[in-house]
Amino acid sequence: MLLGRKSTGLILAGVAAYAWYKYSKMNADEKRDLVNNLKEKGKRIFGSVISGTENAGAADGKAFSQGTQYAG
Repeated sequence: MLLGRKSTGLILAGVAAYAWYKYSKMNADEKRDLVNNLKEKGKRIFGSVISGTENAGAADGKAFSQGTQYAG
């Protein structure tokens, strides 16, 4: 079990090092595009999570209205 944790950490460190290397080799326009793309995706995900909390009460994803009674 301990070996699995060590190898997972080593893999994550390798992925992080590779990502840092690729980012350091980008020019300013590519970096700006990457950051803007990540911000846009984050806002979309956050918006979907916030709008999804309105429908959290129903099993089928539809919110219960005031007139609907739960028969379960």
